[in-house]
Amino acid sequence: MLLWLADFLQQWINAFGVINYLSVRAILGVLTALGISLLVGPWMIRRLNYLQIGQSVRDDGPQSHLSKSGTPTMGGTLILAAIFTSALLWSDLSNRYVWVVLLVTLVFGAVGWVDDYRKVVESNSKGLPARWKYFWQSVGGLGAAVFLYQSAVLPAETQLFVPFFKDVAITMGPWFILLTYLVVVGSSNAVNLTDGLDGLAIMPSVMVGGALGIIAYLAGHVEFANYLHIGYVPGAGELVVFCGALAGAGLGFLWFNTYPAQVFMGDVGALALGAALGVIAVIIRHEIVFFIMGGVFVMETVSVILQVASFKLTGRRIFRMAPLHHHFELKGWPEPRVIVRFWIITVMLVLVGLATLKLR
Repeated sequence: MLLWLADFLQQWINAFGVINYLSVRAILGVLTALGISLLVGPWMIRRLNYLQIGQSVRDDGPQSHLSKSGTPTMGGTLILAAIFTSALLWSDLSNRYVWVVLLVTLVFGAVGWVDDYRKVVESNSKGLPARWKYFWQSVGGLGAAVFLYQSAVLPAETQLFVPFFKDVAITMGPWFILLTYLVVVGSSNAVNLTDGLDGLAIMPSVMVGGALGIIAYLAGHVEFANYLHIGYVPGAGELVVFCGALAGAGLGFLWFNTYPAQVFMGDVGALALGAALGVIAVIIRHEIVFFIMGGVFVMETVSVILQVASFKLTGRRIFRMAPLHHHFELKGWPEPRVIVRFWIITVMLVLVGLATLKLR
């Protein structure tokens, strides 16, 4: 939005031309979203407290979590408000990828909002029934997948690139739709499963989102893409602005979500952030690298799958409790130790993911 205004004003003041630089708009996107989160956060927390929109804690979970009962939740609306405001202000709104990511984030955020509302406000412990939750997630995931497939111009836009190899690109054809669906819906639910401790999900989301922004910038630049032997996706560089907004909003939310949390993001934030990261990874053709960088999300999801499968097949549990972060809590790790160590793991995995850009 402000890009159009800057182009208009540049006729008289050349200094406005700096807004055309992606790097400048990405930085401004970070600062705008961060500022909104920090300024609006205290008001939102007071409002949620006033409306008595507090987290309910399971009795069968770690006993240390009982003290969290009543902590305001649905704080993910703050994250989404900051992201959308910043992205709409600083992005090139003629870019189709920007709208795909915004709409996917909105759909999954709406699903999470309804689920949170029914659990917290209507006191319905089941929230949005699972079949309807997955139905609307599928609508969002498949909608994005079909659009990206139908609007693809270059072969690279639907190929699967394998990291660590220069010229390995698998032509997906219509299978691209299935891959996109699995990545978007899977990452959405993976981040949601990880969101069980104060700050545990938001900081990895920020780090992975920032790394995806770097890759988006490189993938959208023909010279960088050719030099690094990654798929060139025209227009994908614009997503660095959205990634910057995500990082800024996430850091601002972490100010209030860090241990002991003043507010939780709820499904409205977790489902939306996971879907946003997934669809960005698909657009820039780095699904496998995203799988590596989001290793914490993957571990949490796999722990739940293994726990359920083991209990149904053998009647025995592999972990003391799933997702994985609860297992370590029940082993005696203090909550801050679990959180920080998972952050450290994410830092290492993100660096490995970025290293694949050169190690080909």
